[in-house]
Amino acid sequence: MSSASSFGGRGSSNVGSSSSAKKKFVIKPYRSAPQVDRASALETWSNLRRAIEEIYNQDASLLSFEELYRSAYNLVLHKHGEVLYTGVQSCVESHLTGVGETVSKSPDASVMKNVSAAWEDHDLKMTMVRDSICMYMDRTYVKQQKKKPIHEVGLQAFREKIWERKDIRGRVERVLLGEVAREREGELVEKDIIRSVLVMLIKIGGEGEGGVYERDFEKMFLEGTKEFYRRESQEYLTKNSAPDYVRKAEERLLHERNRIANYLHLTTGPKLMGIVENELITTHARALVEMDNSGVVTMLENDKVTELMNMYNLFKLVPSTVDILRDAVCDHVKRKGKQLVQDQERVKDPVKFVRGVLEMRDRYDQVVEKAFDGEKKAGKKVKEAFEHFINADSRSANYLAVYVDELMRSGLKGCGEQEADERLDKAVTIFRYLQDKDVFESFYKTSLAKRLLGGKSVSDECEKSMVAKLKAECGYQYTSKLEGMFNDMRISKDTMKGYKDEVRGGKSTGEVEGDGVEIDVDVLTTGYWPSQGDPQCHLPEPVTNAIGKFEQYYLKTHSGRKLAWQTSLGTAEIKACFEGRRHELIVSTYQMCILALFDGRGEKPLALAEIKQISGIPDNELRRHLISLCTPKHKILKKASKGKAISDDDSFTVNSGFTSKLKRVKAVEEDRRHLLEAAIVRIMKARKTLKHNDLIAEVSRQLTARFVPDPQSVKKRIESLIEREYLERSQDDRKVYSYLA
Repeated sequence: MSSASSFGGRGSSNVGSSSSAKKKFVIKPYRSAPQVDRASALETWSNLRRAIEEIYNQDASLLSFEELYRSAYNLVLHKHGEVLYTGVQSCVESHLTGVGETVSKSPDASVMKNVSAAWEDHDLKMTMVRDSICMYMDRTYVKQQKKKPIHEVGLQAFREKIWERKDIRGRVERVLLGEVAREREGELVEKDIIRSVLVMLIKIGGEGEGGVYERDFEKMFLEGTKEFYRRESQEYLTKNSAPDYVRKAEERLLHERNRIANYLHLTTGPKLMGIVENELITTHARALVEMDNSGVVTMLENDKVTELMNMYNLFKLVPSTVDILRDAVCDHVKRKGKQLVQDQERVKDPVKFVRGVLEMRDRYDQVVEKAFDGEKKAGKKVKEAFEHFINADSRSANYLAVYVDELMRSGLKGCGEQEADERLDKAVTIFRYLQDKDVFESFYKTSLAKRLLGGKSVSDECEKSMVAKLKAECGYQYTSKLEGMFNDMRISKDTMKGYKDEVRGGKSTGEVEGDGVEIDVDVLTTGYWPSQGDPQCHLPEPVTNAIGKFEQYYLKTHSGRKLAWQTSLGTAEIKACFEGRRHELIVSTYQMCILALFDGRGEKPLALAEIKQISGIPDNELRRHLISLCTPKHKILKKASKGKAISDDDSFTVNSGFTSKLKRVKAVEEDRRHLLEAAIVRIMKARKTLKHNDLIAEVSRQLTARFVPDPQSVKKRIESLIEREYLERSQDDRKVYSYLA
């Protein structure tokens, strides 16, 4: 079966059902609708006009919107779109002209309310006119003729016939800004009306133009805001404290944010907040920070962390102002650190000084954590402040080494593993601040050597933990010598066990050598340990024999090595009998060599020259150790001459009447006192004049190879030398000393 079809309008068709007959489909075209002439178009528009007027008069309940739509549709369809378009435009303008006349007669108290009501009525009625009459026209005629949609025509008409009237616009602007000002003063205002008017200004400005809202409200609103906060902030600042001002600023900022949410356009928000933040924060940031009796310094001095946190949170709104706050905290820490350095009570005690630094660090770490919310930039500023005042004093590296030495000797006693680790971590924190880490390493190595050789450490694990922490900070090269010292001690311990087992034939008790001398040797690798330049003295024969046996054993198991004995580092325990009274004297190796010369001599004297020749002790060391043995506190020897100094022709005898309440008498500490005095005199003789702090620093530097002197002990020796007229204080500055020839 074949078929043909055409589509064009209404028609009829005959369809055959026989499969053998061929039928044609015929579809007739629609009958043409009757054309609408000009007169009919005007008549149709007249009916539509009456309907629009009824909509405006709120009498549209009897209207058939379907019929209105069809009538408008026919006008556009039959090429009378212009009649409809111009007619609606004219009708709207005419109606709004009358509304404008009415609104213009409103008193100031109600003009904004009436404008708002007129706008809302117009917006609603224009929507009804567009949806019921002009929708098809907007879709076709308006697009083809490139005209404005009818709703935009209504917006333009409202702008021209109502808003642009001089007797409306100026008054509404004045009342609108006045309402905002009243609200800022705490009065209640009708936010809905303000919002309605501002929405009106945005809409009648046209898409993309933005002119009416910005020109007739926003510009004046922002200028008024700037002037208001400029005046208020200055006045409030002069009459209130910094914390009060911060609270007021936060309150004002919250109000402005609420104002944006309640009735301002979103595009106004950033502009408004920028002005308010500038006037309240940026302009007065430095004055707030530096304010007497309530600024940042007062907050820090009185632990007002919450108030500082509030200021930080306010300043965060303008990031550049936070730098002023950070710098203020940094400067304060520098000042406190400088006071700590200058505090003589702390400076004369390294341990107190370092503890003071640690207390400061803990305190300002809390400030950064709580007031600055742990901000990294603030933490960095505080770190810079600590580095500044710590490195401004040349003694800091020495003091930290003394502090760690105190921890290792006694400070960590009774501490659990975690507590000990935390205290060492705090010491490492101060170490990080040091620029001269090599100076610290030198002092630390010397004190570590003393602890290891003297067995004075609280815990080997703590010692190794500290070295591991330093290694983590500065790398393997920094701690390689320190680790070598630990290795030497471990090997020495094994070596001495093997030696004693061999000499004793496996026994663990009794004397090792037949001469009655038992030695304990630490074999130290050259380069790891603090170097000593003193020559070896002549040791007593029993000691020399014991040393020879050890050397024979050691070199047998370590062929190719060479042992150099550091007699200036050793100590000895001597059993002595004074007229039936037995004592054990704990002395240095030099003191042992001197006392051994008097064994069996009774009260026969020995001249200084003889002692020097036989012992081989350097002259300055010999005199110093002889003085320590002749002092009233440990008067083991008696010298022929009067006074404290030793003359070249002096001679010495054993004090057979020596007595002490202690069975074990230590003469080493007294030895240090003379070592300090000798160093002070040597330095002052070369410099002639020196400041107190510089003198202490130089004494510490020169003696660090032997021991780390306590500044308090140095100060006592200085006072003693002043009393004995070796030194004198300057008349102009009590902290300056001069050498007396």
